[in-house]
Amino acid sequence: MARPLRITFPGAFYHVTSRGNERKAVFKSKRDREKYLEYLESASIRYDAVIHTFCLMDNHYHLLLETPSGNLPQIMRHINGAYTTYFNAKRARSGHLFQGRYRAILVDKDEYAKHLSRYIHLNPVRAKVVETPGAYTWSSYRFYIGDEKAPKWLYRDFILGYFGRKISDAQNGYKKFVSSYVNKKYESPLKDVAGSILLGAPDFVNFIKEKYLSDKKPNKDLPALRQLIPRISMPDIFHVVNSEFGNDPTLARLLKMYFCRQHTGEKLKVIGANFGISESAVSHACRRVTDRIRRSSKLRKKIGKMNKKLNQSRFKT
Repeated sequence: MARPLRITFPGAFYHVTSRGNERKAVFKSKRDREKYLEYLESASIRYDAVIHTFCLMDNHYHLLLETPSGNLPQIMRHINGAYTTYFNAKRARSGHLFQGRYRAILVDKDEYAKHLSRYIHLNPVRAKVVETPGAYTWSSYRFYIGDEKAPKWLYRDFILGYFGRKISDAQNGYKKFVSSYVNKKYESPLKDVAGSILLGAPDFVNFIKEKYLSDKKPNKDLPALRQLIPRISMPDIFHVVNSEFGNDPTLARLLKMYFCRQHTGEKLKVIGANFGISESAVSHACRRVTDRIRRSSKLRKKIGKMNKKLNQSRFKT
């Protein structure tokens, strides 16, 4: 199974979902749901998780959470792991409860938090479980609009802050904000997700890609990374190599083939066609370069410098 790409840092904000294995129910009783909420509370206390919204459906859940300590994997191991242990012990079963790994989308909270909270709180209405979000017990919506006293671990201030300074005004404003989409067709805010893991304005997406992904190479085991990181182009490779080795055309030609194989993702046949040689000749040339790099510290230093330039070229606008 392909691994999900996780981008973690202090203050990161996520939309997290996890679905039952084979789409089976993960919450079968009132006590199951209560127990899961207890693990949200303990995650907030033990791992500094900030829980903004939640919705527990029969076979999946939605969370909006923030990680001041940059420790999403630790938080989710606690929540999903502890709940799975409880669920299995209660029903004398073993094995996975959730289907694969949880999905975590890194979110530009200033741009999308309130829209995602509405999307989450309307989930039971979309599923036709209830007619209004306030009729559903197992989401944070009733706490947001003041119908029930909110637990201490639920952090509503950020999202409600968009709707007024006075709590009653904010709750009424939020209620109108959510109710305006009941029984109406609307586009999910998740339609704008980039590479399966980023949701935000273009500046936010570009910042995250440059700061946290610029030193990573596309990886077949991380499909999201392949989508987010553009390939380095052959013209960019030729430009960088010529700037460093323009006075040595023989070595420059070898290095161009070497970097094309390393960075473009093109097949050897395609690379060879650009140099008028066969696939085996490309492989032979790359082996020669690898051997020279191993024997020359000066060349290794230059290769490192060139790799840095090439990685930067992927994110140029």
